[in-house]
Amino acid sequence: MSAIRVEGLRKNFGGVHALDGLDFSVEKGAVFGFLGPNGAGKTTTLRILAGLAKPTAGSAWIEGQPVGPESPARGMLGYLPEEPGFYPWLTVREFLVDLMGGLYSLAHPEACARSKELLEMLGLRDAADRKVGGFSRGMKQRLGLAQALLNRPRVLLLDEPVSALDPVGRHDILALIESLKGETTVLMSTHILADVERICDFIGIIDHGKLVALGERHELLKRFAVPVTELVFDAPEEAVQAWGASLQDLDFVRDVVFKGNVLRITLDGSEAGNKKLQDHILGSSMILQSFHQTRPQLEDVFIRLVGGER
Repeated sequence: MSAIRVEGLRKNFGGVHALDGLDFSVEKGAVFGFLGPNGAGKTTTLRILAGLAKPTAGSAWIEGQPVGPESPARGMLGYLPEEPGFYPWLTVREFLVDLMGGLYSLAHPEACARSKELLEMLGLRDAADRKVGGFSRGMKQRLGLAQALLNRPRVLLLDEPVSALDPVGRHDILALIESLKGETTVLMSTHILADVERICDFIGIIDHGKLVALGERHELLKRFAVPVTELVFDAPEEAVQAWGASLQDLDFVRDVVFKGNVLRITLDGSEAGNKKLQDHILGSSMILQSFHQTRPQLEDVFIRLVGGER
């Protein structure tokens, strides 16, 4: 059984289709990266899964329980919105122990012990008795993560969890999320593609409310991100560009970009294409100074799938 399952999910706001038949599932214990441009439907999906919004159509389940405001699924969840809100007059300890501990129905000793553990883990131990109203956005985001983890959730929903953090904070929080693998299922929405490449097992890319790609990171890179070969010749620019132009009609070449005597060539990703290019280089009668193939990045996949005009 999947920890998260979404089938035919639709959400309309007037004439706007925020979600348009969304389908995906997340395996138990996985860290799932949920990617998409602004307005793609990521936050709407997380709010529906958290029971904070109702879909127009379709269904979703957490650990086999249908989502909703009265569903048992809510007790299995931790949720961090992109901009968590707090009562500014409460101290950190009051917020976690008294307010959130009560909402999670935790016994007072358990809420105290768990809060202490999380504040130490998230670098907020010295701020336990400070009022939240004086916190920076980064500190509020750390506190928001603490409340999301307070009840030891089986499923953790994170909406842009490191967007307000400095590099050290990002590193620490990502390490914490990574440490949850195998124990807690994490669905993480983010714009920071390098973070997804670092810690996510599976990736889903959403655009205009529809899933446009889903799979393991290495599988998506293999399917969508084709390596680019950069060639530098010791030859006149005119000769290099004329030779490069001759490649554009070949079936294994997708694109050729010229910059002086440097060519950036995108192939079809096949072994045969690589070999054919090498044969053409040997037959060019020009001196090759360097041959470099760049490693595919998740950014290449993202831009290819959703990088058109919005």
